[in-house]
Amino acid sequence: MSGRGGTWPGTGTLRAAAGAAGRGAQEADAAGRLAADTVEALAAAGFAAAFGPPGAEGAGASFGQVTEAVAAIGEGCTSAAWIASLWAYNGRFSAYLPTEGRQEVWAKGPDTRLVSSMVAAGVEAEPTDGGWTLSGTWLYVSGVEFADWALLSSALPREGDRSVRVFAVPKDSFTHRETWSTLGMRATGSHTLAVDGAFVPAHRSFLWDDMRQGDLPGPASAVHTAPLFAVNGLTFAAPVLGAARGALALVGQHLGRPPSGPRAAAHETSRIAYARAAGEIDAAALLLSRVAETADRGLLSEEGAAQRCHRDSTLAVEMLVGAVDRLFHVTGTRGQATSHGMQRIWRDAHAAGSHAALQFEPAALGYTRGLLPA
Repeated sequence: MSGRGGTWPGTGTLRAAAGAAGRGAQEADAAGRLAADTVEALAAAGFAAAFGPPGAEGAGASFGQVTEAVAAIGEGCTSAAWIASLWAYNGRFSAYLPTEGRQEVWAKGPDTRLVSSMVAAGVEAEPTDGGWTLSGTWLYVSGVEFADWALLSSALPREGDRSVRVFAVPKDSFTHRETWSTLGMRATGSHTLAVDGAFVPAHRSFLWDDMRQGDLPGPASAVHTAPLFAVNGLTFAAPVLGAARGALALVGQHLGRPPSGPRAAAHETSRIAYARAAGEIDAAALLLSRVAETADRGLLSEEGAAQRCHRDSTLAVEMLVGAVDRLFHVTGTRGQATSHGMQRIWRDAHAAGSHAALQFEPAALGYTRGLLPA
């Protein structure tokens, strides 16, 4: 499988993962978790290490490659694509750890599965000899059920302006509570994670600002020096791109049959809606491709480039969700049946599109702030 971002290094394993995700999508949605074989297939496809630290086994993918690979998974299961994407981008975050911390986190090899949460509740990080003692809960931790490590944020008021740190915590130091019960993206298992008095040594922590700004000391690729807000949209937009493509394929099958019944008269109208949705999906994909290419070429430092990338990612998702709405309408009552994949895609697209990183308004204001007079 390939796209504008280039061919995924493990094309065969990516195809197998996409197949497993698609076959298990309906059951995963009903169960609220991905099947074990889907999780293993995603791991075999290499998502976990795709953006791993420089020199890590399995690392070296581009933003373009990951975007298209995640979208390929999303054509069959948006939740599986969400997990695949987060594995990759959480691996990118781990590059900001000190060398000893990176080595510890990746000691298992390229199948190391990282989760993260920057949404904390009642967290305490007390400085102690050689590190911190960490306690608290973190919300919406997608994939926590099968995680090896968690990257968790906490404010440290005593450190002044640069007060937020990210801590790497191994799975034997955290638990989770099943709190994720939602309309869409059900199989992401975005439950609540809890830590109770875990010691985190200094080499397993880094400053949030370093990750936010893409400030990685020493030799590093464009993947690891990209400012967070410029590329964060790709993390969550790629699964929605896949979902929209999956919806288009379903409707294509629907319209490929001879029209009959009460909707026969609307057949041409449905074809027009299909064409419009296909164009919207293609346009959104081009926007995301430009974001990925800008980041891959190391051009985010150019004036306005990072803000434009943020704008493009959010605008693309608006277009994709709108296209899914259009396609959902075409399928009529049939598409609303619980056994039909269209209603699941529709729920997933709306749930994913509501993510804070995908809201157009703040991205638009950030884009215009340096472009237009106050």
